[in-house]
Amino acid sequence: MANQNYIVRNAKADEFEEIGKLMIQVYSQLEGFPKETEQPEYYKMLANIGELTKKPNTELLIAISADKRIVGAVVYFSDMSVYGSGGIATQEKNASGFRLLAVDHEVRGQGIGKLLTLKCIEKANEAHQQQVIIHSTEFMKVAWKMYENLGFERSEDLDFMQGNLPVFGFRLKL
Repeated sequence: MANQNYIVRNAKADEFEEIGKLMIQVYSQLEGFPKETEQPEYYKMLANIGELTKKPNTELLIAISADKRIVGAVVYFSDMSVYGSGGIATQEKNASGFRLLAVDHEVRGQGIGKLLTLKCIEKANEAHQQQVIIHSTEFMKVAWKMYENLGFERSEDLDFMQGNLPVFGFRLKL
């Protein structure tokens, strides 16, 4: 399966529930990540991930395997005002962002997270944006190296606290 090709496309409404389950599976398995009992609203948002597409300029992108399985997903925002984070990120102009990148644990390490990230960068370039903004946590440090290899740099001005959870900002200048 390592050489399998994946396609990235916008999710369809009848896929939203499956994507929500994938999101919960991925985030709940991150070592040390807050559990559903600690952040119930966050997990409710993950379960209902398709609801985010009701916001203007928001897309739910998915990676599909050759056998038609949804193996990854990310939410792309071409307008930071609807990005939905804490801190100053929602005030950024000429910027796109993405959140909630998730890859099925069974296919990690096959470049699916990078494929989804590159699709978001491509969309930002097509929209003539000047930067892409993302956030991550200590529990997602495995992805930090990928982001940095793609040119993202830590931007402490974008950091914020989500409850007791520090959230770290990254910025890619286009």
